Amino acid sequence: MTTVNLNAIELNEFTAKEDPKQHCKATFPLVGAHGSRQLATVYVEIEPGDSLGAHTDSAEELLVILQGQLNVSIGGEETIVSAGDITLVPKMVTHNLCNVGPGKAKVLGVFGGSNHIVATFEKEWLPANSNVVDTALLFKEYSS
Repeated sequence: MTTVNLNAIELNEFTAKEDPKQHCKATFPLVGAHGSRQLATVYVEIEPGDSLGAHTDSAEELLVILQGQLNVSIGGEETIVSAGDITLVPKMVTHNLCNVGPGKAKVLGVFGGSNHIVATFEKEWLPANSNVVDTALLFKEYSS
């Protein structure tokens, strides 16, 4: 059995190279490197006024809003979501999350159909110095 406590995981901090308001803390609590075969997850925390940044993902994603209030933009459409809401993001459709609430937002993204996810952002991230997040590269040491 594989279980993950989202309240006890270590998060990595990311900031866009040219936009300090594109800022989050995140990790991938469950991907192929952890034994998953047909899905992957990402956990993100976003402070008030900050955004995740416009990007596409290589797989369909279900966003589960765990805490906070966010403006979600998907393929040019926008809506406000809050704790308890779920939102579907189609594969390779540009989307963004912006925290419009007074407190920290927490989101679990569940990717279907693949345990290998590639996210391509419009802006480059620090400290990675890249606009691409590839789970196969992040967990390379576990895939051998």
